[in-house]
Amino acid sequence: MTEISILLLTKNEAQNIGPCLEAIFSQECGRTVEVILVDSGSTDSTLEIARRYPIEIKCIPPESFHHSRTRNFAAKLASGKLLVYLAADAKPASKAWLHSLTSDFADPLVGAVYGRQIPKAESSAERRLALAALYGNERIVKEQRDGEGLGYKYYHFSTVNAAIRRETWEATMFPDDLKVFEDVAIAKRILDSGWRIIYEPGAAVFHSHDYPFHVLFRRYFDIGVVYQRLGIWNTNSRRSVRTDGWKALRKKLGQLYGNGGPHSTFSSILKDIAKYAAIELGRNEKILPRSVKKRLSQFGLFD
Repeated sequence: MTEISILLLTKNEAQNIGPCLEAIFSQECGRTVEVILVDSGSTDSTLEIARRYPIEIKCIPPESFHHSRTRNFAAKLASGKLLVYLAADAKPASKAWLHSLTSDFADPLVGAVYGRQIPKAESSAERRLALAALYGNERIVKEQRDGEGLGYKYYHFSTVNAAIRRETWEATMFPDDLKVFEDVAIAKRILDSGWRIIYEPGAAVFHSHDYPFHVLFRRYFDIGVVYQRLGIWNTNSRRSVRTDGWKALRKKLGQLYGNGGPHSTFSSILKDIAKYAAIELGRNEKILPRSVKKRLSQFGLFD
């Protein structure tokens, strides 16, 4: 059996797929690796570029793409003992990325590992601080006994840059009924089943997205909705969100006055306030009319 299967989901990633695959095939891992790409209807040169590399390509209709189901589909195509999910627009930061991401599985209690996301050079202040809050320099071992200490970060997990033990995926899988934030949902299943999840900062990739204000608000509204449905928003997690929010606000206010009030910092502060308000709205979505919820949801959770 292949040791590692790297799974890529693509649609119109012509600008990114070449650097991504180049970085994958430059890894110094010393283990057998296969790369599987599932494309959902690219109309640019994504597939033309991908075919230059020794990978398996599977095409599916655009309308059949689903964040959870397509990830499960990709895993079913794989033969590896470890399933590595990597976003096509993420680029491994070093030749040791794959080794760092998979070495923790020597511990049989580890069900999944996720790595660091380093913001791209052009990223906004809001994205830089948001990623810094989630992806620090310290390795973290998550298990059932320490859920209270990590607050909302306990269930954080991202398939932008992650590996899952095959038998763990087989026991949990991504929930077929969840349209988005499937990575958080499977993390909850993994941890609640007694497996460990490791955050490994050495397994770093360059990856970030800047969102317009309205998109950011709607995205965080959906975060509030999904986390509430998953039962993640307890007293401790809400407290940790507020604590981290105040820390970020104080830091940005210091930058605002210290640097003569730069527009980017002020914009970042407004975005943070909007994110918190959106999460609270999403968490309490049951009090909102369905027509309002449909307009607020970025990922069509109420369609």
